[in-house]
Amino acid sequence: MTATAPTILHLSLVTSGELTDADGRKLGRIEDLVVRIGEDDYPPITGAVAKVAGRLVFVAAEQIGAIQHGRITLTKARLDLQPFERREGELLLREDLLDRQVINVDGARIVRANEIEIARIEGWWRVVGIDITPKSLLRRLLPRAIAPQTVGVSGFLDWASLEPFTGHIPTITLRVPHPKLARLHPAELADLVEAAPHGQGEEIIAAVRHNPELEADLFEELGDEHQLEFAEDRDDHQVADLMARMEIDDAADLLGQFDDDRRSHILELLPQVQQRRLRALLGYEPLTAGGLMSPDFVAVFSQASQAEVLDRVRRAATPSDALVWIFAINTHHRFRGAVSLPDLVRAEPDTAITDLISHSRSVTADADLDEIVRAMTDYDLTVVPVVDDDQRPIGIITVDDVLELIAPPPGRGFGIFGGS
Repeated sequence: MTATAPTILHLSLVTSGELTDADGRKLGRIEDLVVRIGEDDYPPITGAVAKVAGRLVFVAAEQIGAIQHGRITLTKARLDLQPFERREGELLLREDLLDRQVINVDGARIVRANEIEIARIEGWWRVVGIDITPKSLLRRLLPRAIAPQTVGVSGFLDWASLEPFTGHIPTITLRVPHPKLARLHPAELADLVEAAPHGQGEEIIAAVRHNPELEADLFEELGDEHQLEFAEDRDDHQVADLMARMEIDDAADLLGQFDDDRRSHILELLPQVQQRRLRALLGYEPLTAGGLMSPDFVAVFSQASQAEVLDRVRRAATPSDALVWIFAINTHHRFRGAVSLPDLVRAEPDTAITDLISHSRSVTADADLDEIVRAMTDYDLTVVPVVDDDQRPIGIITVDDVLELIAPPPGRGFGIFGGS
């Protein structure tokens, strides 16, 4: 036997409808529906808010016999008049959600709830989705008697893929019910933060704060302006804690945006090793190789064998994208050339690393962006080593660092090569 699809009701056609007793007598007017936000994919409606004799009362879900467009009917002839008071974790659908922005996690974008859809599932009325189409706005403008027939149910976003913003709700300010956001990539989270007003952006960041590494990754993906916007509200200890988890070059970019006094104080709160690395990076002009580079890379002596180098790579704490190329140096620590990770893996264990060198292209710390781009395109490189005046490796530039300047993601400003 085929299961019957549940009837979809539109919140806007339920609210402002009548509250009637079991005999059909009108008791008052429906003002809103109440749901409890928790771990349910489809949050249950826990009751309704109605205006009866000029006062707002709460009608518990257990007292509700039927919900339909224009009416809620009670199971009894008598209404228990409980004054309405918000309780922790509750959300009012019309007041707190309708016409407000929500996060569509599956689409990694912010959308507007033009309509809220409810349905009876497994014996309980629940929120099942939102409608973001213009049709739902048209339905709300039409007379209630003809609206459902004139504008039917269109495709709506499944609530299981949505997260509402709750910072404006007084009973949910102490909790951050956004578990679905943790499954997004940091770049997608950064896009959401940048697309949202400041308060909602803060809410998104707060939602991942329980995972400090994810929070740091999110900040690394933010544009400079937004990094500063959301870091300025934190005290120096909080900023230092955040920077301690960020990649060193991204931490340097953020630190460089503060004034001299605050920059010095934040630096003093960081471990000595990190202080030295950051001071070194901050000593270069931002759009030079030195200003763009990361000091995280793997360099080995050219006489090392494949087995020795591979063991070094396994033990390295260096980010994965920096391990695509391994750099060979001589006994004076001067750059000899680069070995690709695939060539290293395919070689025999006793092969000398010097026999696997693919290229010896590098740039100096004062190289500009044009020179860096030429080095990458001429040699088809994703990583370029940066050397000092004595040809000793001091850092690397990845293709991502360059692409962020030439073609930043939509909504994060324009690259240095222009655009309008």
